[in-house]
Amino acid sequence: MSLSTLAMLVVYDHQPETSQRILYAQHGWADTNRAMVHLAHRLETANTRIIVPNLGWWRTWLRLEPLVQDLEEIVTQTRLQSSQLPIRIVAHSMGGLIWLEVLNRHPEWWAEVESLVLIGCPVGGADICRLIDPLALGLGIARDLGKNRRSMAERIAAHIPTLTIASDIDDGSDGLIMYGATQFHHAHTVVLPNIAHSDQRQAPAIDQAIQAFWQSSLLPLSAPSNLAQALIQRLHEVPGMTDGHRRDFSKAQVWLVLDRGLSLYRWKNPLGVDHVFVASADGKCLYSGFVGWLHAPQLNRTLDQIKQESATSSRAADSELLA
Repeated sequence: MSLSTLAMLVVYDHQPETSQRILYAQHGWADTNRAMVHLAHRLETANTRIIVPNLGWWRTWLRLEPLVQDLEEIVTQTRLQSSQLPIRIVAHSMGGLIWLEVLNRHPEWWAEVESLVLIGCPVGGADICRLIDPLALGLGIARDLGKNRRSMAERIAAHIPTLTIASDIDDGSDGLIMYGATQFHHAHTVVLPNIAHSDQRQAPAIDQAIQAFWQSSLLPLSAPSNLAQALIQRLHEVPGMTDGHRRDFSKAQVWLVLDRGLSLYRWKNPLGVDHVFVASADGKCLYSGFVGWLHAPQLNRTLDQIKQESATSSRAADSELLA
């Protein structure tokens, strides 16, 4: 980290005389550390060193990599000062993506992390950013926030007890981040009603969810293996797949009926963007996703493969989809 970068950073660091753990609280996009300092204090337990980096409001509009490097350096320095202390991490929105990148680069730190809490974090990619930068040309921070980091998060959550908190104000999103984009295997999940994305840092219900998680057994969850989840996982693996809003499900038409009542629906919006939905036997939307023009051929190939497998044999199709 350069001296000029250090001069721009403000790190709130509260260290009691006897620290038994470290709590990192990280702000996200278009934000500073002010609200996260208050959040950390509301969550504070005795003998906890609180570190709340301010990575710079204007810098969160540019590129993610410099922010990742800054946080990486802060954590490295902290570990030299407070080695062997267990770590708790609470991160809001883009702050969670920054922490995923840091942890992905340092698996040797995982054993020290007691828990990871992601609040309103677009792990699967922010749909608004994919719409702003559909060809991933690098338009500001949109390219980085539109990236799908689900496989990265799943690797980490398989080893670190992880809680992902989402809120729902319109049957699908917190007003900015899709509920589906916050979900990934091995993580515990809490979905809270009527909390807008910008209000999540001050919401008592989110404080309570974090504290309840810390008081629980804190074990990573096994990945589900039912047919619906396997089908959704297969769609997640399509390049460019981004979680969409469930409200668009009402515009879609049935494209394929599978065994056990599952159905695939498709819809192309007025801009020609391909959407796909997974629905249950009772017509409930289980998943909504879309790909941009660049990745439409990959989506079509995946859907054609699923259709061919289904036509061969329902039993064989189940086996293939669960493989």
